[in-house]
Amino acid sequence: MMTKDANETKKILSHLYNDVSKELFGFGTTLLKVKIEEKIITFQAKHRRAPRSQALEGEAPHLKLEVDFHMSILFKKKLKEKLKEIGWDIEAVLRDYDSLTQIAFTNIIVK
Repeated sequence: MMTKDANETKKILSHLYNDVSKELFGFGTTLLKVKIEEKIITFQAKHRRAPRSQALEGEAPHLKLEVDFHMSILFKKKLKEKLKEIGWDIEAVLRDYDSLTQIAFTNIIVK
C-alpha cells in the first residue's frame, strides 16, 4: 500500500511504528527516521528508557536482556500485523535493538 507520495508513505509508516511503541511501552520514540528503497523499508529509532528497564538493569541485568529480546519479537509481530491491516504484503520484519543506547533498526521487506 505504498502511496505515490513517498513523504505521505513515510508519515503513515512513522505513525504505525509509534503506535506500536505506545501500545507496548506506553510512549513513542524520541527520534524516528524512515527510509524507503525498492522493497526495503528501514526505521531508525531512538526509544525512551522505560522505568521498569532501569529497575531491572540494576537488579537483574540478565532478566532485562531477556525481556528486551521478547519485547523486540513482540514489536516485530505487532508491526507486521498493523502493516497487513492496511494492505501491505510483508515478507519479513527484521529488528536489531541495542538496550544500552535505546537505538533500534527495523527493516521491513515487502513482497
